[in-house]
Amino acid sequence: MAEANSTSDAVSYGYEGEVALICIDNPPVNATGIAVREGLVAAVKAINEEAKAKAIAIYCAGRTFIAGADIREFGKPPKMPSLTEVLNDLEASAIPTVSIIHGTALGGGYETALATHARVGMKGAKFGLPEVLLGIIPGAGGTQRLPRVSSVGFALDIAVSGRHAPVEEGFEKGAIDRIVEPGDPREIAIAMGQEVIAGTLPTRRTDQIEAKADPEAISNTLAMVQKKNPHLINLAECVKAIEAATLPLAEGLAKEREHFMTCMNSPQRSGLIHAFFGERAVSNIPEAKGDTRPLDKIGVIGGGTMGSGITTSCLLAGIPVRLIEVQQEGLDRGVATITKNLDGAVSRGKMSQDKRDAALAMLEPSLAMEDLADVDLVIEAVFEKMEIKKDIFGKLDTICKPGAILASNTSYLDVNQIAEMTNRPQDVLGLHFFSPAHVMRLLEIVQGAKTAPDALATGFALAKKLKKVGVLAQVCDGFIGNRILGHYGKTNAYLVLDGASPQQVDTALEAFGFAMGPNKVGDLAGLDIGYMTRQRKKEEGMDPNERYAGDVADKICENGWYGRKTGKGYYMYETGAPVPNPEVEKIIDDVRAEKGITPKDFSDQDIVDRYMTAMIAEATRVVEDGTAKRPVDVDMVFLFGYGFPRFRGGPLHYADTIGAKELVARMEEYAKEDPHYWQVPELLRKMAADGTTFADMNS
Repeated sequence: MAEANSTSDAVSYGYEGEVALICIDNPPVNATGIAVREGLVAAVKAINEEAKAKAIAIYCAGRTFIAGADIREFGKPPKMPSLTEVLNDLEASAIPTVSIIHGTALGGGYETALATHARVGMKGAKFGLPEVLLGIIPGAGGTQRLPRVSSVGFALDIAVSGRHAPVEEGFEKGAIDRIVEPGDPREIAIAMGQEVIAGTLPTRRTDQIEAKADPEAISNTLAMVQKKNPHLINLAECVKAIEAATLPLAEGLAKEREHFMTCMNSPQRSGLIHAFFGERAVSNIPEAKGDTRPLDKIGVIGGGTMGSGITTSCLLAGIPVRLIEVQQEGLDRGVATITKNLDGAVSRGKMSQDKRDAALAMLEPSLAMEDLADVDLVIEAVFEKMEIKKDIFGKLDTICKPGAILASNTSYLDVNQIAEMTNRPQDVLGLHFFSPAHVMRLLEIVQGAKTAPDALATGFALAKKLKKVGVLAQVCDGFIGNRILGHYGKTNAYLVLDGASPQQVDTALEAFGFAMGPNKVGDLAGLDIGYMTRQRKKEEGMDPNERYAGDVADKICENGWYGRKTGKGYYMYETGAPVPNPEVEKIIDDVRAEKGITPKDFSDQDIVDRYMTAMIAEATRVVEDGTAKRPVDVDMVFLFGYGFPRFRGGPLHYADTIGAKELVARMEEYAKEDPHYWQVPELLRKMAADGTTFADMNS
């Protein structure tokens, strides 16, 4: 190629014979930042003016084609030219253009490819329009050009799901024009440019293609998103934008812009953007970036639900595991569960049979704790009893090699007390997985008083290997998530005692955006878990000023009704779909009569307001006392561990949409009924006074 001409810091062009080559080089993922946009416009203009080429081939340096927008520009005033303007100029090129896709072409990257006159994908590459995952829709022509080169049905599939599709599928659907073997993007660009010139790779402009209307696909998809995701207005806006693809392109692009701006101005877009950045922010802390210890072999103690899930997660990540149980029956059951988990991954297309076999081969079951002598990290996942855990850690102290990390998967218990059973408290931390551990993405990494920095950093390294969202937490009863849950869960109980039915509470909170209401969740997790926690706290001594919240739930459990696993709890499960347990209604009536409670009416909004205000109150205290490092850490715990609606961004992001003054006013009003429970956190009072937000604290 002749000497390259740079049109910006990220774009250059040159010639190979009659093929003009435009190279985008904007590490790490060639995002469509301002330097790319300016450079691409200038390069296309220059090549057309120089009139030396008969084809333009666009390719990217590095490991991928354009993988999306530049996240550094999110939330900032837009810089011109916009991507829409750039792509309109690109499509208007008098010289035919072809894009060469390797790695991924996502969002604005695939929209760039759609604006070229032909698209070539290397085998194994993927493409997609994932903007809906951020609460918006494709905004640079994706909803208009994809239906034209492919179909309305395929555009709905790709844009509404936000999924990454293989280029091979795109070729079948017309979204990709040619599949080639992987190779040097520049060399492939030259070859494809020559084919464009020769006419063996046809080119076409989308403004000259009519999209075929598909009212049935539009109607079915709109009905589906409104049924499954009624809160996500951007999905419906995306469908409406694709419907406009049957208009002339300029009109369709104008419609797309209208629908895009509707999404941009919605609260859910703010929540989803917060979730996107928050997922990355939780590990962007000094504690996660220090030196780490090896993670070549892991030991797991306990083959029950949690231990089997943790083991499965490690095997899926390619880490050998030595699984320890005390009896052969328990060990066999654990191995069977792990095998079933891996088989499930195969049946869902998440892994091949060969990889499943290789993963299972990395599992070493054992009945001897002494077999943990050579592992780098031990994760204890046994029954939630302090005496049992202390005994295990005392034994591990004598068995494990120097430098091995000893971790407890405790949900509530004091990690410092557990560490005191060893002569190496610097090697002890909490790794609180969430069930099912091979599915749930949250991992609370609990820092003990003496946990060494490299042990803590290794916890974050493990989270990354397991593709989990690791969040730093300090020691307290329940850490971040369960501590907050333990507080706001009482609101559910109080509402039921005071007049709401369990079903009304569940329905109101599901309408708010939770996949399941708290009473359904309790049935799913097992009501005996909460029962044991309440009994433990009774033994430890309860605050005499606190209103007890377990009267109804305790009586349900005392009947042996623990939820789904016993076929009965707040709901009955014998017939499949859950139906309210009529015997629970009698329990509630009896408890109200016993306590002299006259039931009152609550609207669904009353239920949501009280439930969320209680959650926010304790979440504020968790930040206030340093159990969580920042508000965003609380938000990510609830998004990835507790089913909090992602589009609301997390409890403290949601709190900012309400405002500190309103929250304080609510708590003061509720405190007229129960001043002990509805205490206003001092941090929230301060925020109400000075007008600050939780978002201000995240920086």
